Amino acid sequence: MTYEAIAESLAASHGTVSSQMFGKPCLKVGGKAFAAFYKECMVFKLGRAEMPLLLDQYPGSELWDPSGKGRPMKDWLQVPADYAEDWSSRAKQALDFVAG
Repeated sequence: MTYEAIAESLAASHGTVSSQMFGKPCLKVGGKAFAAFYKECMVFKLGRAEMPLLLDQYPGSELWDPSGKGRPMKDWLQVPADYAEDWSSRAKQALDFVAG
């Protein structure tokens, strides 16, 4: 599923909105960002506790460093397009994490 399709689906089902974060397209709920699109990858705020497992599950994924200056955000996972089939479920997980 594409970023745009996920954005449309979550807006219809959960009232999320499209916005910008660090100049990148993102999705927000209640004013809080939970997903973004960056360099053909989707990025999800899932919490530090989830990172070790998810980094292993998605080879090539990494902690998101939107500045590119070696300062990754420890709660955010950047998932390559190779795993686009999982983007929708990860976006819902991120939505639940932020809204919870």
